[in-house]
Amino acid sequence: MKKWGSLTLMLILTMLVIAACGNSSNTATTGNGADQSAATTETTPSSSGGPTLESVKASGKLRIGTEGTYAPFTFHDESGKLTGFDVDIATEVSKRLGVEPEFVEAKWDGMIAGLDANRFDTVFNEVGVTPERKEKYLFSDPYITSKGVLIVRDDNTDIKTFADLKGKKSAQSLTSNFGKIAEQNGAELVAADGFPQAVQLLASGRADATVNDNLSYLDMKKQQPDSPIKVVAEQDDASQSAAIFNKSSQDLVDAVNKALQEMKSDGTYLEISKKYFGEDVSK
Repeated sequence: MKKWGSLTLMLILTMLVIAACGNSSNTATTGNGADQSAATTETTPSSSGGPTLESVKASGKLRIGTEGTYAPFTFHDESGKLTGFDVDIATEVSKRLGVEPEFVEAKWDGMIAGLDANRFDTVFNEVGVTPERKEKYLFSDPYITSKGVLIVRDDNTDIKTFADLKGKKSAQSLTSNFGKIAEQNGAELVAADGFPQAVQLLASGRADATVNDNLSYLDMKKQQPDSPIKVVAEQDDASQSAAIFNKSSQDLVDAVNKALQEMKSDGTYLEISKKYFGEDVSK
């Protein structure tokens, strides 16, 4: 009896130890699971959401997508430095946000995709404000007002109106508003990385025309008065351009708008505008 009693006692003690270990293991698992859940909740907005004013200030920089090939808005000067109207505006905005501007150059046709992928916090590149884009993105207050113009070689007598583009080759950034205008008028698009290349294609005869910004044309004629191009038609309606952001960046947009308003109030905007165009191009 003593033998069986001892065996029974040992069995009971063993079962109690196993049960205790199991309870200890379950408690630890539950605790770790709760910690992981809390950590995930804290990191999700910054890892999966778009940039916010808080994340930009925390990083100390505003990442700005821009072409660098679209004078006078964003281009490289003779020393190779990135400059231009949009570059100066974005630099001043960054300063007023209390962060450094970090320009990320990209081709226009991949610019919006770069914004989607969070390669930049915003794009300053004379981005046209359109109903289609407003469905998917946020815009700052417009800071450029311009008109599209039809440009041809100065010896061209066949193209006089936008309707004359039918069956012609037009040098364009393929996804730009101006490219859509040329396409809607029946033109075959020839890919161009910015206005300077469009003019080169035009001058060399590889394109018949280009639809582009009147401000870009005026700047080029000022810089290169002998450039063999001319304007033959102008759009009736003016278009507006602004900085573009992801939908989750409303507080960042609000801060940028505040900076733009202050720049206009204290004369900084007009100073930058006159530097490149000789007048206020926001109206």
